[in-house]
Amino acid sequence: MSNPTLREEVFNSSQMNNDPLELDKVMTSSGTMLKTCILSLFVALTFGYSWSLLNAGYMDKAGLLSTVGAIGGFIMAMIICFAPKNKYLAVTTPVYAMLEGLFLGAASAIFNKIYPGIVFQAVAGTVLTLFGMFFLYSTRIIKVTDRLWKVVFISTFAIAGIYLLQFILSFFHLSIPGLFTNSLVGIGFSILVIVVAAFNLLLDFDFIERFSGQTPKYMEWYGAFSLMVTIVWLYIEFLRLLAKINSRR
Repeated sequence: MSNPTLREEVFNSSQMNNDPLELDKVMTSSGTMLKTCILSLFVALTFGYSWSLLNAGYMDKAGLLSTVGAIGGFIMAMIICFAPKNKYLAVTTPVYAMLEGLFLGAASAIFNKIYPGIVFQAVAGTVLTLFGMFFLYSTRIIKVTDRLWKVVFISTFAIAGIYLLQFILSFFHLSIPGLFTNSLVGIGFSILVIVVAAFNLLLDFDFIERFSGQTPKYMEWYGAFSLMVTIVWLYIEFLRLLAKINSRR
């Protein structure tokens, strides 16, 4: 697997006991996608709120909500990942989405003040990539094979290692040469990360499809949460790439 939230043991531990009375209450791909749309609406609501606060000049309040969103979103994600899976997912996953929206809204407003129009471009890029990868997956133009899983996993793990190293180096006022600048190397790195994030979507779709019909219906919320994690990552990487490109002008 690649997306750390889509762990096989999570779905295996939630598999049903083949009770015929529960066959109409199982996780489905369509139900998971619907709940992903619902979580997206929650993100959009709080995104718009923190965005409007910052643009209205309430910098302190927007900054506080952004911090609460970032820290709270991380804590809620950990709770969702490691707490026992149950029907409370219908509550915890929307809370996670709203916290992410608070963080992303304020951060996006700052980016947009520096580079007007960048947020619309990042949203458009994320949406087009999401639907594009879903089309490629559903039509089997790109097939999710064991080799693809391994390549995407290794690539994602390597990128996570690079970001962790950069985080550690930042405490010593150091940086990995080129990768996080607006140089051609830095832009190329951002494009590579976006490609890897996009291929993670394929793996997410495959994972959700494989466990559809085998786990309780409330696990649709967990599948939607996991897919949302990848979408948020993809959006952030689009913002990074566009900021690098715009800063060269």
